[in-house]
Parts: sequence; C-alpha cells; structure tokens
Amino acid sequence: MLWTKAKVSLALSLVMIFLGISVADLKVGYYSNTCPQAESIVKRVVSGASLSDPNLPAILLRLHFHDCFVEGCDGSILVDNGAISEKFAFGHEGVRGFEIIESVKAEVEAACPGVVSCADIVALAARDAISLANGPAYEVPTGRKDGRVSNMSLAKDMPDVSDSIEILKDKFMQKGLHAKELVLLSAAHTIGTTACFFMTKRLYSFLPGGQPDPTINPVFLPELTTRCPQNGDVNTRIPMDRVSERLFDKQILHNIKDGFAVLQTDAGLYEDVATRKIVNSYVGLLNPLFGPSFESDFVKAIVKMGKIDVKTGSSGEIRRVCSAFN
Repeated sequence: MLWTKAKVSLALSLVMIFLGISVADLKVGYYSNTCPQAESIVKRVVSGASLSDPNLPAILLRLHFHDCFVEGCDGSILVDNGAISEKFAFGHEGVRGFEIIESVKAEVEAACPGVVSCADIVALAARDAISLANGPAYEVPTGRKDGRVSNMSLAKDMPDVSDSIEILKDKFMQKGLHAKELVLLSAAHTIGTTACFFMTKRLYSFLPGGQPDPTINPVFLPELTTRCPQNGDVNTRIPMDRVSERLFDKQILHNIKDGFAVLQTDAGLYEDVATRKIVNSYVGLLNPLFGPSFESDFVKAIVKMGKIDVKTGSSGEIRRVCSAFN
C-alpha cells in the first residue's frame, strides 16, 4: 500500500490529537496585524510587576504549566465561577499570578478590544518571566482561544509531589509529553519556592518508623529539617534550587544528580533509568562540548507544552476579562 503525503500528514495529525498535542494553527506573530502591541504590553506589565515581587518569574511559569495540564492551554485556571472553579482544586494549591494576567488583559483590551486571548497572555507572560530570570529568550506561537469550562473536578489528575516516577511519566504521556519533556519541564523548578507542607512526608514519614527519604544527601538533610522542622509551620517556603533559586539555569539538574533535590518528584528523576540518562546528558563532564543544550531543549519542551489541547475557532472565545466567561 502506497502512502501519499496527505495520508501520512493525516496519520500524524491523528496521533498528535490522541496524545493531547493540538494541531491547531498557532503561529508566531499571530497578532502582528490585529494587535501588534500585544506582546510588548505583556512584557512591560510583567517586567514592572517583577520589580515588587522577585518570585514573579516562577509564579507565572507555574501558572502556565498548571493551565496547560487541565483542559489544555485555554486559560481555564483563571476563571472564578464560584466554589467549583478550577483554580480551587487541590492540585493547584499555591498557584498565583492571576492578578498580573488580569492587569495585562485590561491594558491589552484597552488597546485592542476583543482580540487577544487570556490563554495567549498566560503563555507570553511565562516566556517573559523566564527571560527576566536570565533564562532563554524564545518565540511563542499564539492564536489560542479561551476555554468555556472551568471545574475543579477536572484537575484531579494534576502531577503531584508524591507521584512515583512511573505515574509522572504516564501523566505526561497522556498530554503528549515524553520522558525528556518531563525532565526539562521539571527543571523549571530551578526558580521558585515550595511550602514545607509538601516536604513533610519526605522528611518525617517516608519510611516506616518516621525515617526520611534515603535518597536525600546526608549533608542536605539537616538543612531541610532545619528549614522545615517537624510540627513546624507548613506554610514556610523554601527554595526548590538551593544554589540559584532566582536564576533560570540547569543547576537543579546537578542538584538532582547529587541528592540535593528538594521535591520528591525531582529526586525521582534520578531513580528511573530513562530519566537518569536524560539528566546526565545535561550535567555530564562532556556536556559543554558534546552534550545537548539545556536551554534550547527547554524551549522546545515548553513550546510543545503550550500546544496541549488548545482551542481555536468556534471551540473557544476571547474573554473580555480573564476571570469570567463572556
């Protein structure tokens, strides 16, 4: 049987749809004619807001990830439609940045009413946030529409800090993301903080008898227990990258390799053969000369993530405000 180019294209499209990666017509510069100032407005507002909150880059990057993992990259996490709102799901615990996106939206609406989606603003804000943390600059394909559904029950399968590496790989695979993207997107933890709440089990009840996770480097364990003492304030926040918490780099992969990972899921990346090999490819002695580029590969991963189940055409809308459906 001869396969024509059209058949091959259709087959690939069906596979991508099955894996959760949309084949919709996103493109760089989507608003170049309808709202040419859109991206500059996003960058200006995000840059200004970061002056008063140095953790903003991590906040906006996390917001983009959480948006895309529930119902696709459609701004559903931004909606406030009462007690059932997606944003109130346990899997979104601690996610912030909503007011920044709303501020951007207000300015964009003033310049170009009804043109730019909240979903695109989230993706663009994450890009600018990464740049503010000295991370790689990259182009964001735009053209997403905003979703019309927001329900906390849909967020029940968010990746969780207690997930095993196999569960994590499965959750990512369901979104069309492979082990390599799991490692690269987890490396986004190089910026930002986590609450001691998410460390309690790993430090004080990981093994029978109240023993900690044995993969924690013995040098690092006292540091963690001092910052997050047993029966202490679970809302205390600690850096996820003990070396460079506000610098977007690959230091966290070195931390993972050496037993200095903060989160259990990050540590788990070095317990699995496939993900360990990927981590090592970025931190090996020969990487600077012969290994892959972490920055370049991260960009590919986050752009791919930004295409998960996007809405276009009549499948979505352009909200007037990000917190409410039209």
